[in-house]
Amino acid sequence: MKQIPNLFTLLNLVFGCIAIILILQTGESLVTTSEQGTWVAQLPEKIWWASVCIGIAAVIDFLDGFVARLFNATSEMGAQLDSLADVVSFGVAPGLIFYQMLRISFIGTESGLDVSVWALLPALIFPCAGAYRLARFNVDKSQAYGFKGVPIPAAGLVVASLPLILLYNYFDLNELLLNKWTIYGLIILLSWLMVSTLPLMALKFKDFSIKNNLPKFILLSVAVVAAIFLKWLAVPVVFLVYVIVSLAVAKKEAAVH
Repeated sequence: MKQIPNLFTLLNLVFGCIAIILILQTGESLVTTSEQGTWVAQLPEKIWWASVCIGIAAVIDFLDGFVARLFNATSEMGAQLDSLADVVSFGVAPGLIFYQMLRISFIGTESGLDVSVWALLPALIFPCAGAYRLARFNVDKSQAYGFKGVPIPAAGLVVASLPLILLYNYFDLNELLLNKWTIYGLIILLSWLMVSTLPLMALKFKDFSIKNNLPKFILLSVAVVAAIFLKWLAVPVVFLVYVIVSLAVAKKEAAVH
C-alpha cells in the first residue's frame, strides 16, 4: 500500500516521457498563401497533445501528495522520486516545446532552415533552471507553506499552454508568440522566476476560513473567470496574477512584522 503514491509519481513521469516523444516526433508544416506568396510555419498537431500530457502529469503530481497523506505513506524516497519526475515532466518537456517553437520561429525568416543550433540551445536554460529549483527545494525545509521562487510545475504549465494558445490563435497572438525574441524573453523570465528567491505562496489550506485564505480565494476566483473567458490563455494570466498576489501578500506581511 505504501508504494501506491510512488506509482502515481511514476505515472507523472510516464506522461512527461510521452510528451517528450510527441514533441520530438513533430515536423513543421509549411503552407503558402496564394495572395502574398509567403511561407507560413504551422505548429504540428502532436505538440498540442504533448501539452495535454504535461497537463495530465500536473494533475497526477497534485494527486500523489494527496494519496501519500491518505495512506500515511510519505517518505524521503517519495519526495526525491517526485522531484525526478517533475524535472522531466515540467522541465525537460517544456524546454523541448521552447526548442520546437524556436525552430518554427526561425523557419519563417530568411535562411531559417539553416539556423545554427546555438540559436536553439537557449531553450535548455529552462530545464536547467527547473532542476536547480528542485534541488534547492529538496534541501530547504522552510518551504512548507510558502515557496522561494516559482515552483517548476507552475512554470512548466505556462510553457505547456503556449501550443494550445497557438492552436486557437486567441486574440491573434500567434505572430507575437512565434517571434524569436518573445520566446527568448519567456525562457529568461520563467527560468529567472524559478531560480529566484521571491516569496510566493503555496496553495495549501490550513483551514477554509476566508480571513486566513483570502489571497488564495482571490486567485481561485480569477482562475475560474479567466478559464471561462480566456480559455487556454487563462494559464499564463493566472500565473501572472499568482506572482503578483504572492508578492503583495509578502510585502504586507513584511510591513506588519
